[in-house]
Amino acid sequence: MDAKRVKQIISSPAEIDVTYNGAAVWIDQLNEDGRTATVHLRGPMEERTVVEIHELRED
Repeated sequence: MDAKRVKQIISSPAEIDVTYNGAAVWIDQLNEDGRTATVHLRGPMEERTVVEIHELRED
């Protein structure tokens, strides 16, 4: 995924399915470097993780 698409997903009112290493995640923000994003798993766990945006997949 690229930075432009990450921004579109974050600003979209629609629920867009995104995965990281096969796990469903919410994208919280695109980080200032433009190469990483802060995400958290969908569900009760809200631990946030910084990941490379090229590793995110849109389902």
